[in-house]
Amino acid sequence: MGHRLSKITTRTGDDGSTGLGDGSRVAKDSERIEALGAVDELNSSIGMLLAEVLPEDLREPLLDIQHSLFDLGGELSIPGYKILSESDVSKIETHLEEYNKNLPSLKDFVLPGGSKAAALCHVARSTCRRAERRVVTLSKSGDVSPLAQQYLNRLSDLLFVLARHLNRYAKVGDVIWQRERSTT
Repeated sequence: MGHRLSKITTRTGDDGSTGLGDGSRVAKDSERIEALGAVDELNSSIGMLLAEVLPEDLREPLLDIQHSLFDLGGELSIPGYKILSESDVSKIETHLEEYNKNLPSLKDFVLPGGSKAAALCHVARSTCRRAERRVVTLSKSGDVSPLAQQYLNRLSDLLFVLARHLNRYAKVGDVIWQRERSTT
């Protein structure tokens, strides 16, 4: 790692640009910064989730995901740089299988909610979907690894399953969408 940030206020972004990891500067509203920002928001959402009371078996996987998201941010901040690997995607798939196997089958759509931890997990899931959309947009014009898209796609699935797992842990049912509900 190069130099550490010792001065946080640099004033170099006052003109609406920001520096990338390779030293180049881009507009703060560029597709690359939009993708990087969405991944950062996702990482923050998972941090909020980790601040809740959770089953102990979720802490390490969620912390590992935070590290992988930070790595993904590194990829996005240095065009052409690749750090995510197939094993990062495989870990998500393994967790997905593990946490989904004991959940009851779904017959209806699930609304975000239930326990606070599950609701926060749904916020992270929807933030993950946005990050995925931003990475897809960037991939059309920039150098982005296909693994970045795969990772985010699998992660949003995992976050949905974890929200259901967290509701079971809290002994709270999933919030089921009711098409025929009364509106009066």
